[in-house]
Amino acid sequence: MDTSRRLLERSPVSARFAVRLMPRGGMDRVDGVSDDGVLQARVSAPAVGGAANSALLRLLAEELDVSRTSVRLVAGATGRQKLIVVDGLSAQGVADRWPGIKV
Repeated sequence: MDTSRRLLERSPVSARFAVRLMPRGGMDRVDGVSDDGVLQARVSAPAVGGAANSALLRLLAEELDVSRTSVRLVAGATGRQKLIVVDGLSAQGVADRWPGIKV
């Protein structure tokens, strides 16, 4: 089997984790991980028209040093509890960045 074929068969790496978001939190920052393994974050944007969600995705991309398009919101668009998927980053990579997070 040649190398190009093996690359096509490899599954992409991704990590999935929960975030509790506080919109209008004064500044964009990650506050840490709660006792139940959920990432706590705040953004200055209001929860209107998806502005807070967009700010969260930008913040997470910056914190994890991945492209903005690698970070996706897959659940919780209208609530404070979000489910995030980061493509191109392993679960271990996320756990190394934020110890205690459930991935």
